[in-house]
Amino acid sequence: MTDSGKSAFLPGHYPGRAPFDAYGRGGFRFAGMSHRGSLIALPSGVSAWDVALPAEITLASLGRVLDEPRNSDFQFLLLGTGIQQVFPSMEIRRAFSTAGLGLDVMTTGAACRTYNVLLAEGRPVGAAVLAVE
Repeated sequence: MTDSGKSAFLPGHYPGRAPFDAYGRGGFRFAGMSHRGSLIALPSGVSAWDVALPAEITLASLGRVLDEPRNSDFQFLLLGTGIQQVFPSMEIRRAFSTAGLGLDVMTTGAACRTYNVLLAEGRPVGAAVLAVE
């Protein structure tokens, strides 16, 4: 709770780290819940991500990721770009480099599987994954 007595949690936000239990059919399952649409999973929690296509991945849409504190819990992001690997713009790659944040790009399925393994190992990882059918 905040000082005003209101919850500090955002709508569409799970306050914690959780592996992906399943992906496909336009969404994800994690922490005993299901979500339609894309997700960003960071140390601060799992949130809905209003991006549906690789072309919609912009600096603005990744702002939440770039604003997440880099520490022993978060040093690199797995970017799942759907059913095909699509590399982000040079502007995005440069912003990640400047911020000292690693960026690995892969398909959504590969990103989910890799995230789960690295999370289980206690590695400093986050994920931004596009929903796939």
